[in-house]
Amino acid sequence: MAVKEPYNDTVWSKYYGPNLGYIQERYEQFVKDPSSVEQHYRDLFTVSGPPPLAPDAERAPRPAVSADAEWLKKAVKASKLIANIRIYGHMAADIDPLERSTNPMAKWLELETYELTREDLNALPASLIWDNAPADVHTAMDAVHRMRQAYTQTIAYEFGHVHDERELRWLNSQAESMTSPAPLNNTERKELLKRLVQVEHFETFLHKTFVGQKRFSLEGNDALVPMLDEIVRAAAHDGAEHILMGMAHRGRLNVLAHILGKPYDIIFSEFHHSPNKELFPSEGSMGVTYGWSGDVKYHLGADRAVREGETVRTRITLANNPSHLEFVNPVVEGFTRAAQEERNAPGLPKLNTSKAMAVLMHGDAAFPGEGIVAETLNIGKLQGYQNGGTVHIIVNNRIGFTTESEDSRSTHYASDLAKGYEIPVVHVNADDPEACIAAVRLASAYRHMFKKDFLIDLIGYRRHGHNEMDDPETTQPIVYGKVRNHPTVYRAYAERLEREKVITADDLKNMIAEAESVLQQAFDQMKEGKQKNAESKTAVALDNSSPQQRPTAFPLAGLQEINRELLRVPAGFKVYPKLERILQRRKDALNDGERVDWALAETLAFATILKDGTPIRLSGQDSQRGTFAHRHLVLHDSENGELYSPLHQLSDSSASFGVYNSPLSEASVLGFEYGYNVFAPETFVIWEAQYGDFANAAQVIIDQFISAYRAKWTQRSNLTILLPHGYEGQGPEHSSGRMERFLQLSAEENWTVANLTSAAQYFHLLRRQAALCGQPDARPLVIMAPKSLIRNTRSTSAGADLASGTFQPVLPEPLLGSKPEAVKRLVVCSGKVAIDLQTELEATRGQDFSWLHILRMEQLYPFPERELGAHLSSFSSLEEIVWVQEEPKNMGGWTYAESRLRAIAPQKVTVQYIGRPDRSSPASGYADVHSFEQRRIVREALKLNAAVQAPVPSS
Repeated sequence: MAVKEPYNDTVWSKYYGPNLGYIQERYEQFVKDPSSVEQHYRDLFTVSGPPPLAPDAERAPRPAVSADAEWLKKAVKASKLIANIRIYGHMAADIDPLERSTNPMAKWLELETYELTREDLNALPASLIWDNAPADVHTAMDAVHRMRQAYTQTIAYEFGHVHDERELRWLNSQAESMTSPAPLNNTERKELLKRLVQVEHFETFLHKTFVGQKRFSLEGNDALVPMLDEIVRAAAHDGAEHILMGMAHRGRLNVLAHILGKPYDIIFSEFHHSPNKELFPSEGSMGVTYGWSGDVKYHLGADRAVREGETVRTRITLANNPSHLEFVNPVVEGFTRAAQEERNAPGLPKLNTSKAMAVLMHGDAAFPGEGIVAETLNIGKLQGYQNGGTVHIIVNNRIGFTTESEDSRSTHYASDLAKGYEIPVVHVNADDPEACIAAVRLASAYRHMFKKDFLIDLIGYRRHGHNEMDDPETTQPIVYGKVRNHPTVYRAYAERLEREKVITADDLKNMIAEAESVLQQAFDQMKEGKQKNAESKTAVALDNSSPQQRPTAFPLAGLQEINRELLRVPAGFKVYPKLERILQRRKDALNDGERVDWALAETLAFATILKDGTPIRLSGQDSQRGTFAHRHLVLHDSENGELYSPLHQLSDSSASFGVYNSPLSEASVLGFEYGYNVFAPETFVIWEAQYGDFANAAQVIIDQFISAYRAKWTQRSNLTILLPHGYEGQGPEHSSGRMERFLQLSAEENWTVANLTSAAQYFHLLRRQAALCGQPDARPLVIMAPKSLIRNTRSTSAGADLASGTFQPVLPEPLLGSKPEAVKRLVVCSGKVAIDLQTELEATRGQDFSWLHILRMEQLYPFPERELGAHLSSFSSLEEIVWVQEEPKNMGGWTYAESRLRAIAPQKVTVQYIGRPDRSSPASGYADVHSFEQRRIVREALKLNAAVQAPVPSS
C-alpha cells in the first residue's frame, strides 16, 4: 500500500479557483468510493492526500447567512457532521494494509446524509460548527475537509468514550492539529528507514539460515520496533529510570535483538542448538537452549541499560512470558509499581510514577479473548496498583493462530475492551511508519500529562503462518494471496523517501548491505565459537538447598512495647466502639498467664519485621480488616471515616507498610504481587485469598510463574501466599486451599508449603520468610491459613513462645507422648484436624492413650524427613503410622505424604489412611453431613469406636 503524504505545494500549485473546487469534488468522490474516479486521480490522492483548502482570495463570494429556520437547520446538521467525523472517522480511515475492511459507518461522513451541499457549507462560517477552528479554516466546507484529513487517514482516533472533558478536549485538539505531535524531520525519517531495514533483514536471515524453525516473525508489523525505540526515547527524556515491557512470542526475538540489545550471535546459537523441530511441534515449555530446565527462546526476557544524553540512565526490562499469552500483563504492572515506590520510611510507600513506565504488547485475538486482560486493565487506576499509565500496543495481524477475527471476538475492533476503562485508542496502519511514530508520540504525551493508560492498535498482517512451519494458505487463502503480492513496509517507505528526494537508491543499498553484513558476521562468529557457546548455555545453576534457618525470636520486652504502641491512636481519632473493645483485649496478651491469638501474632510479626528494616506489602480481598474480621490493620474513624494504621507510626521503623484491599480478582492481583516481589526482592510481599479455593482463579500464575520461576527463568521470589483452608461445614467453595495442587507442583526446593496450628508457629514462620528477602535461598511460601483456628483458644500461644524458639516443621501433640516406648499407633496430620483431635482428647481425658501419639506436620514441603525420623526413633513398639486428614482421599496431603511416610517407616510398620473417601467435590454442602464425617474421622483416628448415627441430608 502506498501511504499518504502531507500537502505538497508543488503538486497542488497548478490547481486554483474553479479547478481547485473541481479537484476537491473529485477527492470527496474518492473518499466515498476510490473506484468512482479515474486511475490518475486515485494515484494522485493516494500519494498526495487531500487537496488543500482554497485561500480567501480564491473563494467565491459567500452568500449572506440568513437567520431563518432553514439556515439554522443547516448549521445544526453541519455540526452533527463534524461531530460524527470525530466519532466515526476511524471507521472510514485507511488503517488496513491489506484493505480487507469495510466501512459500515461511511454514510455518517457524507454530506448527502445530512441533506447538505458544498454550497451550503461554503456559505456557513467555520466558527459556527468548530470552536477554536484553525486560522486557515474559514468555512464549514473547509472544516469538513480538515476534519476528514485529520480523522480518516492512516491514523484513526477513538476518543468518544473518554468522559473527562479536559482529556477529551486535549485529545481532539491533538488529533486535529497539523503540527502536534511534531512530524519527523528528514534525519529521523532516514533513521526510521534504517531501522525497518534491520528489522526485516533480521527476520529474513533467520528464515533462510534456520529453515523451518519457529521464530514467530514480526513481519507485517515491522513498525513495532521503531515504535518501541520512540517510547524508550520519550520515557528516557521524561526521566524514567525503568521501562518495563511485556509481550507474547510474536516478534519477541526481534524486540530482544533490537530493543533489548541481545547479541545476534547468541540468538543464532539458540537456533543452532535447537532440537529436531519434528519432535517439538508446538511452543511448549521444553527448553531449546537450557535442556530440561529453562524455557524456549521466544519466551525468555532480558534487560538493557541505555542513556539519554549524559544525565538519564534508563534500564529496559522485557519480562519472561509463557505461552499463556496475556498473563504477563499483571506481572509487568507489578514490576512497574515496585520500580516507582520508595520503601525506606515508615507509612505507605512513596509513589513517583515518573520513575518507571510499563509497555504491554498484546495479541489481537488474546486482548479481547483472555480475561486476564480485563482484570489487569481494571486495576490500572486503583490505589494499591496504579502506576501512572501503561502504553498498550495491540500487535494486530487480524488472525489468531488460524482463526479469523469474526470467529475470535464479538467486537468490531480488537481494542474495544479498553473503551470500557475510558482508555484512549488510536488505530494506525502498520504500513505507514511515520503515522506509527506519531501514534507513539501522542501516547507518550498523554501518559506524561494525565498519568493514565493509552492504547495503540497497530493494524498489520502476518507474512507467514502462525509459525514458520505452518502453511497459512490452507485456512486463509484470500488473505495470503494478497500478502504474496504486498510490498514489505521498508520497501514501500523507501520508495516514498526516494520520491521525496530524502534518500537515494545508493543510500538504500548501503543500508541493506550494512544490515546483511552485521548479521553474517554474527553468524560466522557463532559458528567459530559453537562448542564453547553450547557448553556455556546447556545448564542453569539452581540452588536446590533448603533455605537456611534464621533466628526469629524477638525479646519479650520489645514485643510488649510494640503491643502498647499498636494500641495508641491519634488524638481525636474515634475507633468504632465494638472494635475498640476487641483491640483493648490485646493489651495484656503478652503478660504471664495470657495468650496471643493468631491476629495479634501476625501483627507483632509485621511490626518486628518493619523494625528490622524490611518493607511489607500485603494485598487481597478485604485484607485491611481481614476476611474473618480479625486483622484490623487499617482503622476507620467512626465519625468522619478517616483512616489510620498503627503500623505506620512505629518508633524506630525504617521501612514502609502497605496493605491494600484488592478488587474481586485473583489472577491479576497475584500476578501483580509476584511481579512486584521479583522486581523488589528486598520487600516482604504477601497475597491473601479471601478463601483458599479462590486461588483456583489464579492457577495460571501459580503454575507458570510462581512454582517454576527458578527452573525456567532463574528468578528469585519470596512471595508469601495465604490461603484460608479448613473444613468448617461451609460447603465445597469455602473449605479447601487445594493443598494437593501445591504439593503436586513441589520439586527442586521451589517453595515452602505449610499448614500451621499455633500463633507462635505463624509468628516465627513469617519472620523467617521475611529474613529471606533478597537472599540467594529465597523461596515463595504457601500457607494453608486458618479460619476457625483464628479464634480457637487451642491455637493461641504464650508470649514467651514468640520471644524464644523458632519455627518447627513438626510439632508433637502436647497431651500425648509421655510414654514413647508404649506407642503403637502414630497419627501424622496437618492443620485444623490436629486441633479437632486435641479437642476430642480433652473430652476423653480419662482414657488411656499411652498407645497413641500424634505429630503435626506443620511444614509439608520440603518434606520434614529428618524431624519425623527423629521422633520415629523413639517409638520402639510402633506398629502403624496413620495419616489423618479432613480432605477427601484424592485431595489434601495423603497422595503426597504416603510414599514419603512409607520410605521412612520402620520395618513391619504399616502406613494407613483415615479421612474422607475419594470425592470429585472438595466438601459436602450439608453442615450435618460434614459434622458426621468429621466426627467419624476423629473417633476412628483415636479408636473411639462408639457408633455415630449418620444424618439424612434434608432436600
